[in-house]
Amino acid sequence: MTAQPKVRIGVDFGGTKIEAAVLDGDGRFLSRVRAPNPGGYEAAIQTVAELVTRAEQQAGVLTNRVGIGHPGSISPVTSLIRNANSIWLNGQPFGADLEKALGRAVRLSNDANCLAASEGTDGAASGTDTAFCAILGTGCGGGVISGGRMIDGQNGIAGEWGHTPLPWPTAEEYPGPQCWCGRRSCLEMWISGTGLERDYRQQRGGSAMTAQTIVDTAHTGTVQKAKALDLYIDRLARALACVCDLIDPQVIVLGGGMSNTKALYERLPDLVGHYAFTDRFTTPIRPAKHGDSSGVRGAAWLWPIHG
Repeated sequence: MTAQPKVRIGVDFGGTKIEAAVLDGDGRFLSRVRAPNPGGYEAAIQTVAELVTRAEQQAGVLTNRVGIGHPGSISPVTSLIRNANSIWLNGQPFGADLEKALGRAVRLSNDANCLAASEGTDGAASGTDTAFCAILGTGCGGGVISGGRMIDGQNGIAGEWGHTPLPWPTAEEYPGPQCWCGRRSCLEMWISGTGLERDYRQQRGGSAMTAQTIVDTAHTGTVQKAKALDLYIDRLARALACVCDLIDPQVIVLGGGMSNTKALYERLPDLVGHYAFTDRFTTPIRPAKHGDSSGVRGAAWLWPIHG
C-alpha cells in the first residue's frame, strides 16, 4: 500500500451504524465500508479500528490521521465526551482511546458539524456565507456555518439545537415528553425520526412503525398517519423559524433519514415564513447534496489533505 497519499479518511460514528471512508483530493470515494454500531464502548472502539483498516486496504493506501464525526461534543474542561444520545459514550476519553486503538492522530467533531463541513465545502451550502445544517435522524442536531466556516462556539455547543424546547407548544404538546438528557420537550423528542415514531404510537394510537413507513403511507393510509406527519412538519417549521430569528441563514440544509421526505421541501418554506419574525421569507431549504455520505465526508474534511 502507498503511504501518505493525497487522501483523507473519515469515520461517521452513528447511533445505529459506523462508517469509514477514504476520499481522494477531490472528495471522491476511494473506499467506503460500514458495520452496525455494537452499542457498547469497547466494542465500538474495536469496530472503528477494524473499519479504518478495511477502508485503507480497499483503497490501497495508508494514512496517519483520521477524522471522526460523533454524537455529542467534547468537554473543553475534561476532554471527555458529553451530551451524546448514545449515552454510553458520555464521560469517556473517546479521542484518546481511538488514538490508542488506531495508532495514529485523530480529530473529533460533532456529527452535525461534519454535515455542515461537507455541505459547506462542496454541497448544498457551498458558496454561502451563513448556513444552518440540521440532522434529522435517530436524534436531532445542527451545525452552523458563518463566514464560510464551521462554527464550534465558545463552549463547543454551537448548533446544539436538539436540546432546546419546542417553540409555541399547544396544550396537547405541553409539558412535552421527557428527554434522555433530563429535560422535557427537547426538539430531539419531536422532530427526529424517533420523535415521529413516538408521536404516532403514543399520541395518535398507532402501532409501532418506522418513521419511513409512516412517511411513505401518510396520505394513502390512516388519518392518524397523515396527522402525525402534518404535526411533524409544523413542529419542524417552528424550530427552524427560531433558527432564522437568531442567525437568518442564507440557506438551510437538511440531512439524516427524515431529510428524504419530499413533503418537507414543499411545505416548510411557507410554514417557516409564517412563524419567523419577518414579513418576507426567501431562505431556500435544501436536502444535503451528498445525502448520507455527508457525515463521513465531513469527518474526512477535519484534516487537511495528505501529501
